[in-house]
Amino acid sequence: MKKEMIVTAKTVDEAIAKAVAELGAPAASDIEYTVLEEPKKGLFGIGATPAKIQASYRKSGLALALEFLTDLTRNMGLSVTMEVRDGTNDDKVIAIDGDNAGVLIGHHGDTLDALQYLANLAANKKVEGEKREYVKITIDVENYRAKREETLRALARRMASRVLRYKKSVMLEPMNPYERRIIHSEIQGIDGVSTNSIGSEDNRKIVIFLDDRSAAAHAAPAEEEPDFSDRELY
Repeated sequence: MKKEMIVTAKTVDEAIAKAVAELGAPAASDIEYTVLEEPKKGLFGIGATPAKIQASYRKSGLALALEFLTDLTRNMGLSVTMEVRDGTNDDKVIAIDGDNAGVLIGHHGDTLDALQYLANLAANKKVEGEKREYVKITIDVENYRAKREETLRALARRMASRVLRYKKSVMLEPMNPYERRIIHSEIQGIDGVSTNSIGSEDNRKIVIFLDDRSAAAHAAPAEEEPDFSDRELY
């Protein structure tokens, strides 16, 4: 969204500062302006004219995402704080914290993922006549992402141990692509087991199984398996 306006003030610098405030820009470096008229002092103050500039400000994708999240949490009656930091995958992380921020996480992060999807839509919405650099937004609430990653890695190690012990594949519940990557990554570092994803995109599950070499080495009958489903809940 691009805002434009004409601003007058005693000096060009004052006009720029005024434009920054009225356009809601973070700093003078974030606006574009053209000096339409230089200020004139006049004679003994008579005939003096102010500086006039034409200024414009186009909100960045990050600013639009923050605006969306601020409006949403305010409308939900939540009292939260937001901090922006650089991510590890050329993304911008918006970390949300607050006494009641946990409601934004949902079951296994379902609500958080939906919120992140909407924030990215807000940040990268195409407007005719505007060119805005694409920005990838990651939303985190109360450090949930790191906690969830450790939970998934622990799950992967536990299920790998089960597969190696009982020589039987294990199927996990459906996961989103981000969570599947974590499982695949953790299993890659464990000898004797491999992973595969099956199912449609909206219902893809990971299967952890003995790799070929491990299966051959353990061709003898496995010990009797206790009573548990091969579909692991987490």
